Amino acid sequence: MKRLAQFVALFFLLCVTKVASAGEVILTISGDVAPPTQTQAWTFDLDALSAMPATTVTTTTVWTEGEQSFVGVSLSALLNHVGAAQGTIQAVALNDYAVKIPTTDAVENGPIVAYSLNGAEMSVRDRGPLWIIYPFDENETYQSEEYYSRSIWQLDRIEVVAQE
Repeated sequence: MKRLAQFVALFFLLCVTKVASAGEVILTISGDVAPPTQTQAWTFDLDALSAMPATTVTTTTVWTEGEQSFVGVSLSALLNHVGAAQGTIQAVALNDYAVKIPTTDAVENGPIVAYSLNGAEMSVRDRGPLWIIYPFDENETYQSEEYYSRSIWQLDRIEVVAQE
């Protein structure tokens, strides 16, 4: 019985500290977007996201201590890449927690889909592998519950819903 408990504890630890492995899909984008080639939805692994122009946001957050340096793809560049319609994105985490973010948030010097925190990939335990981060320190508008609630971590998928 003790051995089983140790195995379960080790398995759990491996699951929450795991970072994305090469080729593993970590983000799916669907909905009102341009049709991807050969699939029903756009899928990205870490290499595909890293191949896009990187943006760095250095900021403090209400969830971390001190200034943090995030690297990722700007939400604007990502939505442009998939040909997203104007409207709303439904961002969903690994645990199915979801938030709505207007596509109008996807602006220059706006939020990024971060895949790195302080120079390292983010594990699930560290709110990874992806985290939508706003440049909170650079824009006072972002320092509100409205924007904090949009800063979803453990991001897994995005569905774009066109404006009606």
